[in-house]
Amino acid sequence: MKAPPRPQRLRKLSDEEIELWTQVAATVTPRPESVLPARLTPPPAAAPKPQVEATALPPATSAKSPAPPPFAPLERTLKRKLSRGRMTADAALDLHGFRQDEAYGALHAFLHRSQGQGARVVLVVTGKGSRGGDAFGNAGVLRRAVPMWLALPDFRPIVIGFEEAGRPHGGAGALYVRLRRRGTPR
Repeated sequence: MKAPPRPQRLRKLSDEEIELWTQVAATVTPRPESVLPARLTPPPAAAPKPQVEATALPPATSAKSPAPPPFAPLERTLKRKLSRGRMTADAALDLHGFRQDEAYGALHAFLHRSQGQGARVVLVVTGKGSRGGDAFGNAGVLRRAVPMWLALPDFRPIVIGFEEAGRPHGGAGALYVRLRRRGTPR
């Protein structure tokens, strides 16, 4: 265990240094705005607030509607059949090469069209993104954006649930999207 450090001793000023300091200090004048008043006056006392009688408030109600329920994952048997190739998706959309705004519009139109044609499960290929990603390890703008879009209110009447696709269909770069039947209530 180390001993605590000793405080450094200040050396005394030489006669030369004292004389120099005196000359410098004589040339300095205080700034006018930095001069403090001779005596500070205390602030005036605030007038007491009148007592308000406590009343019961009505219970708080939320103006927002409750959050929609989370999406249901695909049934295990359905996902297994899709990923093993025993069942195929009713339709597929490949978003490779799309910009975000183009991809959103294409996805929305594709899901509406597929639902209208009676599709139950569709494949949406987003791609995994560039190999390197950015400095923060983020890769695949559409890969991150499409699941968020599917959870938006625009897609709720169409989409029942979605899940990452099996390896033969693109794995992490694709989604199986389960669609509602046309006219089925949410």
